[in-house]
Amino acid sequence: MTEAVKILGLIGRAVDYSYSPLIHNSACEVLGVPYYYTVFNIADPLLIPDALRGAKALGIRGFNVTIPYKKTVVPFLDELSQEATSIKAVNTIVNEHGKLIGHNTDIAGFASPLLPYKERITGKTVCIFGGGGAALAAIEAFKRFFMPNEILLFVRDPEKARVIVDETDFDQASPVTILRSDNLEKIKGCSVIVNATPIGTRGREQGGMTSIIPLDQKLISHNQIVYDMVYNPLDTPLLQAAERAGAKTISGIEMLIGQAERSFMLWTGMQMPVAAVRTTLLHEIHNNKPGFQSHT
Repeated sequence: MTEAVKILGLIGRAVDYSYSPLIHNSACEVLGVPYYYTVFNIADPLLIPDALRGAKALGIRGFNVTIPYKKTVVPFLDELSQEATSIKAVNTIVNEHGKLIGHNTDIAGFASPLLPYKERITGKTVCIFGGGGAALAAIEAFKRFFMPNEILLFVRDPEKARVIVDETDFDQASPVTILRSDNLEKIKGCSVIVNATPIGTRGREQGGMTSIIPLDQKLISHNQIVYDMVYNPLDTPLLQAAERAGAKTISGIEMLIGQAERSFMLWTGMQMPVAAVRTTLLHEIHNNKPGFQSHT
C-alpha cells in the first residue's frame, strides 16, 4: 500500500499566483515524499477560525500564512514559537496531532542573505519601508542577528505604525524610529535599505505609491546594501536604482527561498533540496509567468 498524501497549503487572500506551491511541490517531487501543497484563498477574515478548526478535523499537516492574515491567525493557534511570539505574527503553522503551532520563518529567512555582511551592519543605522508583518520580521531579524545602532521605519501612517510597534515584544536594543515615508533624506546615512512593501511587484500596479520608496539613485550610495523583499520581477525598480548607484543588491527571492526552506523542515523534518528548487523557481520567473509577491 502507498502512503497517504499529507496536505500542506497557503492561507491568504487572492494568492492564486503565489510561487509557494511550485517551491514546495518541486521539493517534494525531488525527495519523493508524500506531501502536496495547494492554495487556500479566504476572502473573509471571520472565516479564519473555521478554517483552522477544519484543518485539525481533516488532519492537514500545515500551512504558510500570508497577506493579510499573519496576525489574524495568532489568537486561534494552540501555541506559538519564540519567534512568532516576539512579533505576534505567524507565517507557518504546523499541525502536531491536532495541536496547531505557529512559527515565523520570515525572520531567519530575511536574515540569511545579510549574514555575510554582518560587520557592515552591526552598530550602524538601517532603514525599512513598510509597516506590515514583513517589516516586523525584518525589525526582529536586525535586532536578533545584527544589532544595528538604530532602525528607521518609513511608513505612510506613523501613528498606526507606532501602535503596531508598541504592541510588539521587541527588546530595547536597536531602537526603532518611525518616520513618514516622504522624509527620504534620512536614508543616506543607512547601511541597509529594505523594501518590505509590495511596491514594485509585477501585476500590482501601484501608481503614485512608488514615491514612498527611494527610486532616486541620488539617495543611494555605493557603500549601501539595498534589499527588496519583492521577488517578481527579480530586478525591481528599487534594485535597478541601487545597481546604477553601485550599491550591493539583494533580491526578495533569497528571503522567499530562505523562509520556505525552514517551513519545509518544520513540516517534513527533511532538508529542502534548495539548489533544485532555486533552478525551477528562476526558470518560472524568467518565463514571465504572473506571480504576486507574498514572502511565502
